[in-house]
Amino acid sequence: MNEYFKKIIYFAKPYKSYAYLNVFFNILYALFSALSFVALIPMLTVLFDTKKGITEKPVYEGITSITSYFENYMSYFITTNSQQYGAQNTLLVMVAVIITLFLLKNLFNYWAMYFITFLRNGVLKDIRNAMYKKSIDLPLSFFSEKRKGDVISRITADVLEIQHSFLSILEVLVREPLTIIFTIIAMFMISTKLTIFVFIFIPIAGLVISLAGKTLKKSSQKASEEQGYFLSLIEESLSGLKVIKSFNAEAKFNKKFQGSTEEFYHLNNKILNRQNLSSPLSEFLGIVTIAVLLIFGGHMVLNEGSLSGPAFISYLGMAYNILTPAKAMSKASYSLKRGNAAAERVLEILEERNPITSPAQAIKKEHFDDKITIENINFKYENELILKDFSLTVPKGKTVALVGQSGSGKSTLANLLTRFWDINAGAIKIDNEDIRNLDLHSLRSLIGLVTQDSILFNDSIKANMLIGKEDATDEEIIAALKVANAYEFVQDFPQGIETNIGDSGSKLSGGQKQRLSIARAVLKNPPIMVLDEATSALDTESEKLVQDALENMMKNRTSLVIAHRLSTIQNADLIVVMQKGQIVEQGTHEELMQRNGTYTKLVSLQSFE
Repeated sequence: MNEYFKKIIYFAKPYKSYAYLNVFFNILYALFSALSFVALIPMLTVLFDTKKGITEKPVYEGITSITSYFENYMSYFITTNSQQYGAQNTLLVMVAVIITLFLLKNLFNYWAMYFITFLRNGVLKDIRNAMYKKSIDLPLSFFSEKRKGDVISRITADVLEIQHSFLSILEVLVREPLTIIFTIIAMFMISTKLTIFVFIFIPIAGLVISLAGKTLKKSSQKASEEQGYFLSLIEESLSGLKVIKSFNAEAKFNKKFQGSTEEFYHLNNKILNRQNLSSPLSEFLGIVTIAVLLIFGGHMVLNEGSLSGPAFISYLGMAYNILTPAKAMSKASYSLKRGNAAAERVLEILEERNPITSPAQAIKKEHFDDKITIENINFKYENELILKDFSLTVPKGKTVALVGQSGSGKSTLANLLTRFWDINAGAIKIDNEDIRNLDLHSLRSLIGLVTQDSILFNDSIKANMLIGKEDATDEEIIAALKVANAYEFVQDFPQGIETNIGDSGSKLSGGQKQRLSIARAVLKNPPIMVLDEATSALDTESEKLVQDALENMMKNRTSLVIAHRLSTIQNADLIVVMQKGQIVEQGTHEELMQRNGTYTKLVSLQSFE
């Protein structure tokens, strides 16, 4: 069985009861599908009266003579019933039997489809959930290499393709082969010689269909990748709409997007035309088989007399009945090739190894008691070394500020402390315990993070605040907003904390967004605060308000402050000046100013005295 299909079908385990019911009703459907055509023989016999009547009830003599027994028993039933009630009455009985058989066949088909629907949609839901969970569990480094739009494409389009391709195979996996098997058994019962003749053409038809779908997987994979690319363009364009408009770059981005959709258009045409070929091709080959069958079978009826007219007409119906499941199976073969490409892209995410996880015997740390120690750490992005033999101690209750030019490694240090990335060498310890030994959830519970970019969600102010503390009351939320000097603008909204702030907080100003981010961290109330240029987006008035709030919040709290505006960290207990991933100076504001070194130059550049 296909390796991707095996992995995807694993998601069907919770829904196996639906699978069993589907199989059960498919067996009944296949059986009654064959029986409904077999039942045509006695009806046609009544109409054409081609068989000599049998008045004595036949005796069953074993499986080897089941065909003749069945024929004789039908003849016996028709003869006796016609003699007793008349031919018209017998015909009505046979029509009623056929209607009943076809009704049952279609009812069983409905029930089989009914139960497989729960399985298909359940698997679709579970794969999407697993994809989303894995996507938010994966480290940030994964998304620095992958386009976000490509990941979105995999969660949406590729997962849907799996449902349309792989999971549609489940519908034909039992029903169509069984329909063919039961029909073939009935065909053998009518004429072994004719059935063997028919089967000469089936391998030829299968080979032709297989050759037609050979290149489908490769084309499908290219189409999925192209779809991921143009979804990325959409995501990037909407995020950077201000830049595109301000630089009059609409035409450039439009050209790039149209080029991608043009490529997707050609690939999709190629795939669908190849897929559409399967149905007419299999039907044409089937009709050719039927035509040859008419010649060979007609010879058996007209010249040899080894086959009755009614039996041959029913036989033709059965032969044509094989075409529908055969067509469905050839379409499933094409779908499998498309599904392979989609499943490969989905499984690439699901099977991606996450290097940043809690260890097997993780330590759950509830409190912070002593100090943060950074011991001779090295860290690099790919081949570029960002931090080199970096060491620092942050005692409990102290505020340590990191300053330096862009690219000196300040923000990297914040990302390493929260284990968004892992160091290459050395150790980061909290209370002398390596953070790599700590439970990841408990480590991040100890740390409050306010980033340079205010990351807010398209929801209410309250919902954004509750990310900091799920069970917070409205009073606690308002108190946190007051600490961050954010309540003054929140209370002006007609709906207060229930106000929706738009996509990425688009309804708020930069300063309002930043104060809301700080309020969220205040509500979390962690023992360690990491402020990554937290006041960079604020105007002078807002900066003063937030700076006062931050200073109140950081009292008796351990804080690591990454600062661009040096005016915000002059009261820090320790200022660490960084350059190219190393410490060049450290001390208090007054001490560093007296040295007249790198820090003094940074201060003078900002015209700060």
